[in-house]
Amino acid sequence: MSTGSVSHANRPLLEEPERVAMNASRIALLVLTVAFAGLYATGTELTLRTQMLVYLVGMVALNLPHGGYEHFSNLRRRGLPFGARYVVLYLAFVGGFVGLFVVAPLPALALAFATAVAKGGHGDLHVMDALVGTDHLVSRPQRALAALVRGGAVMLVPAVAWTETFYGFTGYMLTVFDGALVGPAATSPEAFTTAIGAAYGLGVALHLGGGLATGGGVTRSWLLDAFETLLLVAYFAFVPVVIAIGLYFPLWYSLRQSARSMVVEEERPSRTEGVSVVMAWGVLVVGALVTALVATSLWVIAPNPLPGGSLLSGAVAFYTIFVCIIALPHVVVGEWLDFGRGIWYVP
Repeated sequence: MSTGSVSHANRPLLEEPERVAMNASRIALLVLTVAFAGLYATGTELTLRTQMLVYLVGMVALNLPHGGYEHFSNLRRRGLPFGARYVVLYLAFVGGFVGLFVVAPLPALALAFATAVAKGGHGDLHVMDALVGTDHLVSRPQRALAALVRGGAVMLVPAVAWTETFYGFTGYMLTVFDGALVGPAATSPEAFTTAIGAAYGLGVALHLGGGLATGGGVTRSWLLDAFETLLLVAYFAFVPVVIAIGLYFPLWYSLRQSARSMVVEEERPSRTEGVSVVMAWGVLVVGALVTALVATSLWVIAPNPLPGGSLLSGAVAFYTIFVCIIALPHVVVGEWLDFGRGIWYVP
């Protein structure tokens, strides 16, 4: 169990600029939630074309660079042998995941959705450790439930609130590899998502109720956890799923991870020494080339790289598959197999 929250979270106010980043993430999601709730109340909807354009801007232009930075920040002081093993493992997981999509698209997509939950949930948990406090989460099961609830908002809430659009794009993504949706999600999507919603709601209640019971009552860390958890639920319930996912990662995940990185660097300044500008530039260029190679390979291998009824919907489906494929090793190799530090490191 992490105890990294104690030394950071007890400060009465976060110092600049991490306080700005954390507040910006909360304000951004709150403003979007209120705005789209207002549009929903008046019966106004953005066109799906507009939603898809917002998604691509958010995920490609705003969020993709941060993923590369997380790996660079993690590896820049680790040395060549470790870095080489890290890259080899990363590429092996990418290759294996592409292979799984080729032979079994539906299980691969289920794993991809689970990866999004893990990334959002575990990433958020470490931000809480560093900046918010997790004194109310006293056991490993509680921390696991907290990660599941926060990360689950990214996939489970939109599946319930935006069932038609969610499953429509799920179908497009499966078509990239000639797959199709089967089982209860295909035959009875409403009933299936209702069951998901009930189970998720129970998880939220257990997470917040358990934290209240074991944390000694209403504490600052519990209040912030409750506010952020309910904000995530409301955000994914009211903001159309395509926009919600497209803006969640740059406006919430990336901003908060940047704030965590600032605190970590302040706590361990000696870790910032010893990397030349040339080496840093070289690592970033190689990373960009590898990312482009993965995207190109996926395009060549996929039977239907641009599925759906339009070029734009096909681009959204293809890019989402691409992000899913690089996200799996991002979490597994970048954090879970990196016992010494990891991309979400908190000392």
